[in-house]
Amino acid sequence: MAGGLVALLDDIAALVKVTAASLDDIAAGAAKASTKAIGVVVDDAAVTPQYVAGISPKRELPIIWKIAVGSIRNKLLFILPAALLLSTFLPIALTPILMVGGAYLVFEGAEKILEALGWIKHHGSIEDGKARDEKVIIASAVRTDLVLSAEIMVISLNEVADQNFIMRTLILIAVAILMTVVVYGAVALIVKMDDFGLMLAQKKRQFSQKLGRGLVKAMPIVMSILGKVGVVAMLWVGGHLLLKGLDDLGMHTLYGYVHHLEVAVHDATGAAGPVLGWLTNTALSCVAGFIIGSVITVIVLTTKKLIHKAKGETAH
Repeated sequence: MAGGLVALLDDIAALVKVTAASLDDIAAGAAKASTKAIGVVVDDAAVTPQYVAGISPKRELPIIWKIAVGSIRNKLLFILPAALLLSTFLPIALTPILMVGGAYLVFEGAEKILEALGWIKHHGSIEDGKARDEKVIIASAVRTDLVLSAEIMVISLNEVADQNFIMRTLILIAVAILMTVVVYGAVALIVKMDDFGLMLAQKKRQFSQKLGRGLVKAMPIVMSILGKVGVVAMLWVGGHLLLKGLDDLGMHTLYGYVHHLEVAVHDATGAAGPVLGWLTNTALSCVAGFIIGSVITVIVLTTKKLIHKAKGETAH
């Protein structure tokens, strides 16, 4: 009996060691994959605050929570199964899918810039009573998140492609949860920073009061900057997805030109090369995104106008 108990304890200890080792592997894989996707994570965190701009402070966190729930749903229920299945049975389909997402991002980004410049009619203004509707805000944010989350998950998948199917799945689940917590935790901190400033402003110490008032004054500027960064991020990420997708499909000219300039800047600028090279790629991807997005915007608006006209003629 004692020998059987000792054997059972040995088996349990061995199982614990295997489980701990597996958890370590999952954590290491998630960390490696997340590091590669950090650029998209920054974009996601920059894009999201614009959706709660102008919202009642009491509704900011509930809306962010609902967007975060939509984000984790995107990652775990839609993107993860699709990415795993496609990467196993039809890996060539991942690139076109990401390109469709990139086209959506550049369309959204270019439309916002064209509206701001007054070149096209503004859609979804606050005055029309729709843009500040919570369901509309959440749905729009979750749609944009779907594209950004897809890129995060696909980048992460590429980093752990050498793992077996179960390990890939567990690592991607860890990445999905980690990235969602990081992005929307950061967004929540950003949008509630002014409330924290108000709290500090009511303290007795002068330093706290000054810091609090400074935060309150600074946050509208920060939110405005983040909104603009979010639009640029849409164009950058979307443009990069499209250029890289064309390159992966065998059309190397555009991305080859961008990559050539990136390497040239990298090699010519010494210690600042990695940063300036990356900025070159980012800027050119952004420009390409704006051009492509503007073309898509014109096509979409023209199509809507023709459909509306056809409906009007049919009604008459």
